[in-house]
Amino acid sequence: MAEVKSSGKLFTNLKQHALTAISYLIPIVVSGGFMLAIGSLLGGGTIESIKDSYNFWDVMYTMGGLVLGMLPVVIGTGISFSIADKPGIAPGFLVGLISINMNAGFIGGFIGGYIAGYLTKFLRDHIKVPGWAEGLKPMLILPFLSSIVIGLVMYFVLGIPIAAMTDALNNFLRGLDTNQKLMFGLIVGVLSAVDYGGPINKVVFAFLLSLQSDGINEPMAVLMLASMVTPFGMSMAYFFQKLFRKNIYNKMEVETLKTAFPMGVCMITEGCYPIIFNDLWRCIVSTGVGAGVGGALSMIWGAGSPVPHGGLFAMVTMTNPLAWFAALMIGSLVDAILLMILKKPVAYDEVKDDGIETEKDIDLSEMKIS
Repeated sequence: MAEVKSSGKLFTNLKQHALTAISYLIPIVVSGGFMLAIGSLLGGGTIESIKDSYNFWDVMYTMGGLVLGMLPVVIGTGISFSIADKPGIAPGFLVGLISINMNAGFIGGFIGGYIAGYLTKFLRDHIKVPGWAEGLKPMLILPFLSSIVIGLVMYFVLGIPIAAMTDALNNFLRGLDTNQKLMFGLIVGVLSAVDYGGPINKVVFAFLLSLQSDGINEPMAVLMLASMVTPFGMSMAYFFQKLFRKNIYNKMEVETLKTAFPMGVCMITEGCYPIIFNDLWRCIVSTGVGAGVGGALSMIWGAGSPVPHGGLFAMVTMTNPLAWFAALMIGSLVDAILLMILKKPVAYDEVKDDGIETEKDIDLSEMKIS
């Protein structure tokens, strides 16, 4: 029993370090992706030398490419910092640079970040220095020693097999036929949607970022779609309940939709939580099927997004944006139909709207979602 608790705590810690790093990563990759996409749409290209002539769109394209090219550095540094605090920054940064140098990519930075962080933490806990050198330990001794060790580990142990694994994965995904794309899009769509931005979604997001950093953008478009199916599908179901005269939302849930839908346009699912938690399993089934259908169609139709966030505002950066939007609408329609079938009828006034007491009934301030 103690071993189960210990392994569960370890997994929680590993997940938390990854989520911390991803929280640093998202604004960087979003800004870089938008710059790259806008520059590309308007004819920009890479600036090879400042001696060459270039325009504004070339600058946008080049800046975006530079930012996205540093994703292994960002994820490696973020994870290592989360584990070992400031002494972990230098070895984590180095892991990312080595991953770029060895073509180990995002996966190399991700795995190497954990090794760098825990190595630095181990050295911090076990290296003893004289009192006069305590100030040098976090600023010089730990970063210096851990950087040397993790560099040797990456170059002589991990870097080559990770690079080979990354190449094999990318070649496999690029070689998928239509039937395989359908299944891949279905799986990514379901996994991205069923825990509503929780740990499964974040693991899939990290994996898809590794593909995106190598120029494979179609799976990320699936994740974006899957994150939007819930608010769009629930909003469609609201109009269906009037059409089919089956009331599936109470008054509080209808009010929730007024903010959940615009949040969904921006790819934010959290606005739907009050509705989801009132009928969790029916919502999960409806969301999973809808997101799976939409994800499969998005992959088959070749929609891709160089930007991992932004919702409908990111459509201008996509390849085949209309196909992606059609897949989103179809997936949301499936979600809405299943909600209408699965959810039981409720009374509109089931939750009384009488001020303070109602606020107590629906107060979600103490709810924690990991």
